[in-house]
Amino acid sequence: MTEKEQEHIFKSWLDDHKGLFFKIVRAYAVTQMDMDDLFQEIAIQVWRSVPAFRQACAVSTWIYRIAINTALTWTRKERRHPQMEGMEEGVSLLQEDGEAPDERLTWLYAAIHQMDVVDRSITLLLLEGFSYKEIAAIMGITESNVGVKINRIKKRLIVQSEKQDCYGL
Repeated sequence: MTEKEQEHIFKSWLDDHKGLFFKIVRAYAVTQMDMDDLFQEIAIQVWRSVPAFRQACAVSTWIYRIAINTALTWTRKERRHPQMEGMEEGVSLLQEDGEAPDERLTWLYAAIHQMDVVDRSITLLLLEGFSYKEIAAIMGITESNVGVKINRIKKRLIVQSEKQDCYGL
């Protein structure tokens, strides 16, 4: 594969799956600087992976696998991240200029950010519409384990949202 072909494929993937990149970045990084760093790291890893893609799975599955693994590695290396301070800074990445932030979306990403890395990854994959089978393949766990984890995640989010409503937040 020539570098020009690799560049064309990479740009196409980036254009077609930009939202996927941003969802993962937003869920794993808090400050704008960290989001920029993680986005760049994911983009580099996806660029490097282009020649290895053999079309054994969907491009979105391939990119998700790379992005999540990169985010997990980055998170382990970067223990300096604040927990939730500055979360509002990243909201602008996924919104149109002048659009007010959706409080529900901000709450959801804050809740996702508080999850352990496996639950966070599973939640993002589920929100993206991947099947239990696809999530299991990407995460390297059984399909039944995915189902159990998703059930527990949903219950936890329901409890958190009910607590939020009780306190008028």
